[in-house]
Formats: sequence, C-alpha cells, structure tokens
Amino acid sequence: MKHIVLVIALFFTFQNVNAQLFTKEKVANNPDNIDQKLLSWGYFLGFNQYDFEFDYNEDLKDILVDNSFGFHLGLIGDLRINNYMNIRLEPGVFFSTRNMRYDENYFAGTDFNDSDLLREIKSTYIHVPLLLKISTKRINNFKPFIIGGFSAALNLSSNQDNPDDNSAGQFRMTKNTYFYEIGFGIDLYLLYFKFTPSIRGVFAMNNEIVKDADPNSPWTGNVASMQTRGVFINFTFQ
Repeated sequence: MKHIVLVIALFFTFQNVNAQLFTKEKVANNPDNIDQKLLSWGYFLGFNQYDFEFDYNEDLKDILVDNSFGFHLGLIGDLRINNYMNIRLEPGVFFSTRNMRYDENYFAGTDFNDSDLLREIKSTYIHVPLLLKISTKRINNFKPFIIGGFSAALNLSSNQDNPDDNSAGQFRMTKNTYFYEIGFGIDLYLLYFKFTPSIRGVFAMNNEIVKDADPNSPWTGNVASMQTRGVFINFTFQ
C-alpha cells in the first residue's frame, strides 16, 4: 500500500512540475521582445575544436591529429523573416591549434628527426557564415531552434604564399576555406536580454593542403585532400 501511495504522489508531483514548466503561463521576460524587431544585433563568444579529415593516395597509416580547444568571438546581425525563421550573419575571429603526427613509415628510406614527425598548425580564421535559423514557438521564456548554412573563412596563418615548405619546417594551407554548417541551440529569455547557448558542426568543402615542391614529400605527397572539420560551442547575447 505504501508503494502505491508513493507512486501516486510521484505522479501528481511530476504532473505539477510539468504543468508549471510547459503549460502554466509565466511572466514573459524581455517585454520589448527582440524577436519582433526586423533587425537586431548582438555578439557571441565561445570555444572551438578543429580537426582534419584526410584522403590518401596510398594505404599508409593515418596522420593523427591532436585536438585542443580554441577560442572565438564575434558579432551578430539578425534579419527577421517571420515568427519562426531568421537570417543571420555572424562574422567572427577564431583561434585554434592542431598538432599533426606522422608515422615513421612516411619517411621510409630517408633520414629524419623526431621533429619531422610533428607539425603544429596554428590557425587564425576570419570566419563569416550566412545562416538560416528555424525556431519553434516560444514556450514561456525559452525557444529551441536549429541553424545551418554556409560560410567562408580567411586563414591568416595559412603560409600559402610562403616560398618555404615542409623541408624548411613550414606547413602550408590555403588562405580561403568554404564550409557548410549545421547546429542547434536554445534561446533563453532573461530579464533584460536573450542568452543563447548552442553547438554547431562545421565541415570544409575544399582541399586546404598546399603541396610541397617535392612531389614525394613525406608530409604532403600521400595526401590527396585535407579538409577542416570542427565543433563550435557558442554563447550568444542579444
């Protein structure tokens, strides 16, 4: 009997909590309702983790990439289409570091040092995405959404025009990279502003590696293509 009473009590407690969270009307924060403005502005900051996806010419061991978290920040311009759709421009600056580790098989038949097996890739991107944000109906003071689109990035640390290549310790990448992006998040309506945590995946569409002068270079000779992929964790304030 005690178990039955406990189950009934838990059921009514759950029903009450559920009603308060999703059904009961609450005082709506942000009374000016930024969502009704044709144009709105904000800024974002967050963390990123970049990786590489490789295609190879020959079946050698994969090049390993040690990932670390980077930092980014930028501005937001938002154009309202209707209650559920917005177009967003989010230019920002992104900082990241990736370490590429080569297997000794890449250097078979040649003399090499331990330093030759490692290439540190420090990147600073000017990243400009054009995105479509699709939201649900606002539920009290929060509103989930999905977001996606395309972006272009200028890699200020690419070394593309550097005459030195890996034989002189310089790993080179293309200056321009083009991505598609997709993610999701939730708008939280606070008293004076809207705070939005979100997560997004980004995937390069072009080959970013700049080949060494030597076509048999152990660093680039076996790489058919190298494309960035990454994860962004954003915190937005509007």
